[in-house]
Formats: sequence, structure tokens, C-alpha cells
Amino acid sequence: MLRDFLSLFQKKGDAVITIACNRCDLRTLVEADAPNLAVLLAENKYFWSTYEPLHHPNFYTVETQRKKIMESLYLLQEKREFSFGIFAKGTNRLIGHISLYAVKRLPYSSAFIGYSMDQHFVGKGMATEAARAVVKFAFEQVGVHRVEAYVAPANTASIRVLEKVGFQKEGLLRKLLFINGQWVDHYMFALLAED
Repeated sequence: MLRDFLSLFQKKGDAVITIACNRCDLRTLVEADAPNLAVLLAENKYFWSTYEPLHHPNFYTVETQRKKIMESLYLLQEKREFSFGIFAKGTNRLIGHISLYAVKRLPYSSAFIGYSMDQHFVGKGMATEAARAVVKFAFEQVGVHRVEAYVAPANTASIRVLEKVGFQKEGLLRKLLFINGQWVDHYMFALLAED
């Protein structure tokens, strides 16, 4: 199952999972990705700030992103989080990121999905393709029964991605997240293995 997706790189023993898609490639992030991840986050911070909090300037540094990647590698080894970079097909150009996180075992058997695309690649179907691939990975390799997502009602692009993948809206969570000075409602979307 999961080990079929793992290929071990000798450098620092990082376990790397790759998933090929039609228009993009997914690969779990490794320490060497920190500079490109810091650039992606910095270049898109204002574009993403409509739906995500702006962070302290230190967050956008290579060192902070290296630490976050190292933490995600630990969680990957524990099979609790799978943080993928979204790369332009056949290249090492990082154009987004997508995570399967907060993986819970029985009695829940669930996980959350979250994603962000570089502003220059929005609307090209790559987020949908990446989300579809990660959901398939969640059901077939990680073995969860339910994948959930939070999305702000105003985030119509993300809602379209979830709906295209087959997620269903289950309800509204009032004032769920504090984003840039205000509490923001979020829809709960979910997809079951049998859907």
C-alpha cells in the first residue's frame, strides 16, 4: 500500500512520495525545497490573504520554511501528514502546495485537505487535478474513510475545486477562523470513500 508510493532518497534518508498528474506533478516537500517554497509563499502572500492570515515577515524566510518542511517530514514518517509541492509538469518549478493533514485513525478514519496555487496558475484546472490525486491517495494508500475541507463562503474558486472532485457541503461553521482581524465563517465539505 503506502510503501508502494515511497521511494527513498539517500540524501538524509528523506522518504519522498510522488504522484504524476496530467498537467502537474506532486511530490512531498524535502529540505532542499525550502528556498522555492519561501519564494512561492512571499510572492503570493497578498493574493492568498483574502482567505488565509498574513504572517509575520519571518514566516516567509527560507529558514522558517526549512523548519516547517522538517516538521512535515517527521509527520510524514508518522503517517499523520502528507505535504506535497505542486510542480509544473516535468519540471522542478513549484507552483502550489497541497496537504493531507490531521490524519486520524479509527474510530474517525479521516483527514483534512488544504491547497493553494500560485496566482499565475489559478483557473487552469491544476488545483482540481491535484486535489483529485491527493483524495485518491488518501483513500487508496493512507486508508482513510473521509476527507474534509474548510472553505470560506466567498472563496468560490476553491468551492468549485471541491465540488468538481465530488465533495459535498455539509454545513456552515460560524466564525471558525480569525483571518486578518476578523472572524470568518467556513463551510465544511467532505468526501467519503464510498461517494
